[in-house]
Amino acid sequence: MTDASKDKPWLIRTYAGHSTAQASNALYRSNLARGQTGLSVAFDLPTQTGYDSDHILARGEVSKVGVPVCHLGDMRTLFDQIPLEQMNTSMTINATAPWLLALYIAVAEEQGADVAQLQGTVQNDLIKEYLSRGTYICPPKPSLKMIGDVAEYCYSHVPKWNPMNVCSYHLQEAGATPEQELAFALATACAVLDDLRPRVAPEDFPALCGRISFFVNAGIRFVTEMCKMRAFVDLWDEILRDRYGVADARHRRFRYGVQVNSLGLTEQQPENNVYRILIEMLAVTLSKRARARAVQLPAWNEALGLPRPWDQQWSMRMQQILAYESDLLEYDDLFDGNPAVDRKVQALKDEARAELANIDSMGGAIGAIDYMKARLVDSNADRLNRIERNQTVVVGVNRWTEGEPSPLMGEDGGIMVVDPAVEQEQISRLQAWRQTRDAQAVTAALADLRAAAVEGRNIMPASILCARAGVTTGEWAAQMRAVHGEYRGPTGVSKSVSNKTEGLDDIRAAVDAVSDRLGRRLRFLVGKPGLDGHSNGAEQIAFRARDCGMEIDYEGIRLTPEQIVTAAQEGAHVVGLSILSGSHIPLVEDLMDRMRVAGLGHIPVIVGGIIPEEDARRLKSMGVAKVYTPKDFELNAIMADIVTLADPADLAAA
Repeated sequence: MTDASKDKPWLIRTYAGHSTAQASNALYRSNLARGQTGLSVAFDLPTQTGYDSDHILARGEVSKVGVPVCHLGDMRTLFDQIPLEQMNTSMTINATAPWLLALYIAVAEEQGADVAQLQGTVQNDLIKEYLSRGTYICPPKPSLKMIGDVAEYCYSHVPKWNPMNVCSYHLQEAGATPEQELAFALATACAVLDDLRPRVAPEDFPALCGRISFFVNAGIRFVTEMCKMRAFVDLWDEILRDRYGVADARHRRFRYGVQVNSLGLTEQQPENNVYRILIEMLAVTLSKRARARAVQLPAWNEALGLPRPWDQQWSMRMQQILAYESDLLEYDDLFDGNPAVDRKVQALKDEARAELANIDSMGGAIGAIDYMKARLVDSNADRLNRIERNQTVVVGVNRWTEGEPSPLMGEDGGIMVVDPAVEQEQISRLQAWRQTRDAQAVTAALADLRAAAVEGRNIMPASILCARAGVTTGEWAAQMRAVHGEYRGPTGVSKSVSNKTEGLDDIRAAVDAVSDRLGRRLRFLVGKPGLDGHSNGAEQIAFRARDCGMEIDYEGIRLTPEQIVTAAQEGAHVVGLSILSGSHIPLVEDLMDRMRVAGLGHIPVIVGGIIPEEDARRLKSMGVAKVYTPKDFELNAIMADIVTLADPADLAAA
């Protein structure tokens, strides 16, 4: 085969962004120089949830999981010396997607770019935020309209831009089976297309369908995952042809990018994660007919904390070796006509079609949000049960746990730590920005934005005007909150005991005994302070505690320490906090101080998250009773600790 007939490599990306726009810009330019062919921007949680860096809810969260972008100046710095007209940029942004795209367009205009030539993607999938990731702002219906606003605007003004990544990635992270991932993602895509169809002329609708892309997960069962990708290709073609009447096969192509599974990466023996990442990458590259258009890989140490530039480079080199050293791209599809593959693909499609019909009967994805959330929590509980019972083997976790210490850890603990001073520096820059802008222009732009939202106009033109005027992320989102209200998504954890109580008899008896000594049912409060919306761990802890016979108090994500303390005053015996964003030190310190002031210092507090050992020691010095990290996968052991902490007999003995 000649070089001319070889397949082109997929876009090679690294999901990156940290500390400041300036530091992230240096990282992007360095990665591009090392062979990365597209950018994938990670924003911090305040940016994702529509808060400025100096908002009370942003405390401790600034720069932790990505780069803060509060205004045009931050976006300008982020892409300094990077010609956007020549770049393909993916932005993992959802609730504030219209705003971040508006800032991106404004910076491109400043660079003198032809906006119509911009290429890239905003994730812009709010439905999965209610189900898994939690960075939503407004209720589902106005959020769906904003997705449509971006798609409609891009079709007319930025035609090479993908206005939405239907994102099944986080569904799998939340426990979805392959069949659920297929059905829930495709149901989301249908909800968006149903909203878009009346917005454009019938002859333009097929081309608009062709701009919808997907962002998919690939787990360790790589044969099943490869078959899932082939099923996605077939089902998307079928839906566009039969449901929407799209005749041109070019507009029915399943276009997707992928980040392989971070959920399965382990804190124990983390060097093994390199092999997991490689195997998972094969699932989305081996089958030519279902090959990803863009690939980004996690780093080996993401279960420990924030990867360093070298760690990200190592993952990028993995892609380059497969794409440029191997002969993979020289062959047609390796699996066409394979009977085992055909059977598995057909089974996946059959189950996904049945689930899609079920969701349609509920009014589509918007009407089925509560149902889908409950199914994900239930599936995730099944997954954890299989690991706990050794039915699913995880090397280094529940088998072959003895091993040599990893030399990769090094003196820095194997991760990058963001300097706490970065947050205050970002706040100072934000405050200076507000002082130097034209206040009248800002007021006028915000008034036009609010009017557009109230009147049901497309908010993109008004958002771009806001970007040019110097409006901040928090100010933009405040208008959306004012017009549409805020929303608290379903937790997926009911008060009723499930049918998963097998093997819990001893713990249930202990809960009963301690409850008798307490004089009422042992009450366990689960709280998620800060802006971290990754609620899988908190949901599974609450799910198991309920099945063990405890009275649970779990209201979902995005609570302030003050709200958690108020809830604790209602009779909690133990308080459990889940924080995965790296903001555990300031948030727990604030909560512990408030607990003592409220006279609740005697209530044991436990904390779970991605917490380095040094931070765990600091938390315990603050008075935290127990600290759990991903290596503590045996939920029953955590339940036994809660019972012991709540037992008045043990407290008396102490």
